[in-house]
Amino acid sequence: MIEKISKRAGKKLKATNSMLVTAESCTGGWVAQAVTSIAGSSDWFERGYVTYSNAAKREDLGVSAKTLLRHGAVSEATAREMARGALRKARGTIALAITGIAGPGGGAPGKPVGTVCFAWARGRRIRSETKRFRGGRTSVRRQSVVHALRGVLKWL
Repeated sequence: MIEKISKRAGKKLKATNSMLVTAESCTGGWVAQAVTSIAGSSDWFERGYVTYSNAAKREDLGVSAKTLLRHGAVSEATAREMARGALRKARGTIALAITGIAGPGGGAPGKPVGTVCFAWARGRRIRSETKRFRGGRTSVRRQSVVHALRGVLKWL
């Protein structure tokens, strides 16, 4: 599934002369790994950021401390700032961001394990959403990668 959707995203990115940038937290670079496993991905993948800690989100992507304090690392507000920061710092034309709680621990009331926030940015336009996935850590992460790439396809 991941390889198939990575190939589809790559074809669409290349056809639209787009360059993807990723900003990942709970997926630990899985999207970047998936897309770079496709031959020729240098034509449409610019770079990926893995910003697992709050400090990395602030330092590498410019996520504000205020956003992290007010909304938390797992929030659409943080995902949006991650996507905007990735676009600002890289030479890409479209960015995706993922931040969430893959488990098995780390859940909280209102943000249970499986809560994952996404954002996609292109130019000044941005959209975000929150999903709740079921399953163990690997399953949540895999579903997040697939959902993020489907979002790229919808965006293009």
